[in-house]
Amino acid sequence: MTPLVLAQNVSKRFAPRLGLGERIAAKLGSPVETRTVHAVDNVSLAIAKGEVLGLVGESGCGKSTLGRVIAGIHPPSAGQVTIGGESVMREGRKSTTRIQTVFQDPFASLDPRIRIGEAIAEGPLAHGLMRKADARAEVARWLDAVGLPAEAAERFPHQFSGGQRQRVAIARALAMQPDILVCDEPVASLDVSIQAQIVNLFLKLRRELGLTMLFISHDLGIVRHISDRIAIMYLGRIVETGETEAVFAAPRHPYTRALLDSVPKLVTDSEELVSFKAIAGELPSPLSPPPGCHFHLRCPHAQAVCREIVPASDSQGGMHPVACHFPLIS
Repeated sequence: MTPLVLAQNVSKRFAPRLGLGERIAAKLGSPVETRTVHAVDNVSLAIAKGEVLGLVGESGCGKSTLGRVIAGIHPPSAGQVTIGGESVMREGRKSTTRIQTVFQDPFASLDPRIRIGEAIAEGPLAHGLMRKADARAEVARWLDAVGLPAEAAERFPHQFSGGQRQRVAIARALAMQPDILVCDEPVASLDVSIQAQIVNLFLKLRRELGLTMLFISHDLGIVRHISDRIAIMYLGRIVETGETEAVFAAPRHPYTRALLDSVPKLVTDSEELVSFKAIAGELPSPLSPPPGCHFHLRCPHAQAVCREIVPASDSQGGMHPVACHFPLIS
């Protein structure tokens, strides 16, 4: 199947801003050490039309940065992202409206001075996707699609709850008639009961509109519920991809296994009410990622080759791909 969205060998690096002392030293001609943040490191991903791909990893692993590169918000430092064979970026700027983003904090992503109806209509009007004469009806249509009344168009963001604001943000993205939504931790800032409502809304919109989604989250339970396939990210690299249930049932990478073990579980046949195992160690800094396999500092199965050579993604034996020199055997 030809992918709708294809990320090929994408990397994204950031040069941290110099502090005041460093800027003064540079002006005076003193040498200043500059270090680079390696946020995304040679990632390749494919998303088929109508598919929901879950992107999972610890905070700081680069998943949000990858989502923003795929959405065209950040230009890649290397590699390219295409949608339907066309590049998402042109001359360093986003060149398509076919990819839209739903962010984690709906209040921060909405202008508090603009009424909801104006916020939803602004993008489609600017890009010629909506006629001004049809704006009121179109806004009402998208509000209805996300479960809000047409009268909401006259209100301001502060007059809504967190869950309602996220519905508005989703309506605004849908009004651009995208082929794919990049959902960057879209329920992380919401109460648990509201999270379930928003996840169910995404599932409903997918059924009704045939949406394709990249769903970024650190919550394995939500990703398992909503995703067809899952990609596990660690310190800028994709270490495992596969059908969601296959990865949950038989993880092949030690990091994936550790992530699953770190999720608290109820235990009914022992004195413990909850069982979980925290991942050993801490995520290394993207300013100085370790050589070889990035996970080798925390991996109980690491050997000399892991410290020296970057493992290639391998799908031997017909199993889902994993980037590990010594993949687990379930």
